Amino acid sequence: MKSVYLNKGKDKAAWQLHPWVFSGAIKSLSDKIEDGEVVGVYNAEREFIAYGLFHNSSRVAIRLLEWNPQAQIDADWWRARVQKAVAARQHLLQEGVTNTVRLIFAEADFLPGLIADKYADFISIQVHSVGVEKVKSVIIDELNALLQPKGIYERSDLKSREHEGLPDTNGLLFGELPSEFVDVIENGIHYKVNIIDGQKSGFYCDQRENRQLTANYVSNKRVLDCFCYSGGFTLNSLKSGAAEVISVDSSALAIETLEKNIIENGFEPSRHSAILSDVNKQLRKFIDEGEKFDLIVLDPPKYAPSRSALERASRAYKDLNRRGLMLLNSGGLLATFSCSGAMDMDTFKQVLAWAALDAGKEIQFIRQFHQPEDHPVRASFPEGEYLKGLLVRVL
Repeated sequence: MKSVYLNKGKDKAAWQLHPWVFSGAIKSLSDKIEDGEVVGVYNAEREFIAYGLFHNSSRVAIRLLEWNPQAQIDADWWRARVQKAVAARQHLLQEGVTNTVRLIFAEADFLPGLIADKYADFISIQVHSVGVEKVKSVIIDELNALLQPKGIYERSDLKSREHEGLPDTNGLLFGELPSEFVDVIENGIHYKVNIIDGQKSGFYCDQRENRQLTANYVSNKRVLDCFCYSGGFTLNSLKSGAAEVISVDSSALAIETLEKNIIENGFEPSRHSAILSDVNKQLRKFIDEGEKFDLIVLDPPKYAPSRSALERASRAYKDLNRRGLMLLNSGGLLATFSCSGAMDMDTFKQVLAWAALDAGKEIQFIRQFHQPEDHPVRASFPEGEYLKGLLVRVL
């Protein structure tokens, strides 16, 4: 096995089990190394630290896998990691209640560069790195052995693949092709999920718990669900007795899917209306029209993909939440989220404080939201904590 030696003083994070080694930390290589090759990583004194997947041109030059020097990173190693990840989620799958979870969450499951989601009888995967690409057949074989899905579909159309020199790859890897809409159940609610063309891997199961928690506050209330996608917060609100729900999204496919979901669950169509529009544009229109709501959900896409974008993203989050706060009745609630890993909870609270000041509102933080347990956060990799939210009361 080839070796990589780190600069003196640049090995601390690796010793502390952080899974990334940046290119600037590397002192030398024992030999020419292929992208995706497993290497041994050593400090400047040539003491073994870990095994990892190497890449010549990525900013994350090594994705660390294993700190036991006696381990062998072979097919059995990859199979064992997949087995552990899947076993940790089995209790979340309950017949007739929930049949969709995240099975593998990349670095959090010691499988950097790999995402796998279960949607009823289908699995959707995303591969971010060359190293995982090389063992993809082993991973597919093990997922098939463990879960016997009808099909496994790949949705590796990610910007991160550019940094690894990988092209976008979408297509069937095993079994039968998913139908246009696969029926899944989450917390007793049915969803039509478009695995092939939907956003990300098809569905946002990271909001499973937060959708239920928010629904506790909607009885007989007028609710506005922004960036609604296929209607997670909308459907939970209708199930929990909201008087009226208005859903807004800029995607025609999202609105079409949401309307199918409302029919599928037998909810009264008269209690719901969907608007195909840019959310910020629609919020401004609601303000001009003097509309008011009792509860508003703001679940936007990632505004800060990196720390360098945080300042600009903070302004975008502030403007979005200012408009939301202006549309709430006195005593109304704002359930607001950020899926930007660069935005920590303290910064997010500060952004909300600025938004409230600009909106001329006094607010209270009454609940914090987090990602669910199938999206765990490794102690040595806090960057994995990307989803956070706040339930805010307007006084």
